[in-house]
Amino acid sequence: MKNYTITVNGTAYDVTVEEGGAGSTAPKKSVAKPAAPAKAPKPAAPANAQGAVKVNAPMPGKILSVKVQAGDAVKKGDIIMILEAMKMENEIPAPQDGTIASINANAGSTVEAGDVLATLN
Repeated sequence: MKNYTITVNGTAYDVTVEEGGAGSTAPKKSVAKPAAPAKAPKPAAPANAQGAVKVNAPMPGKILSVKVQAGDAVKKGDIIMILEAMKMENEIPAPQDGTIASINANAGSTVEAGDVLATLN
């Protein structure tokens, strides 16, 4: 299979094409879907606002909502934000008790696995 990005009338589509082998008799269907939107810029946090404990994205996805703000006190397991990945809503919990030092992702932004979503002190 090969992946291509094709632009039609200004809209980019990701297309996957399967190659037919010698025994292939029926044509294979390929479904075109719009390309993923560009990554939204992350809010810039001052260097001194970063906390000691980082909360990383466990998988790529889109931030649906942010449940806390910088300065909020959280307990271990409290929900910091909701991450949508593969049509499922995933709760991102606080890994330990602390205070939110920074929020590094906005609602609506896309993130990659390992991106820092927030920091705690």
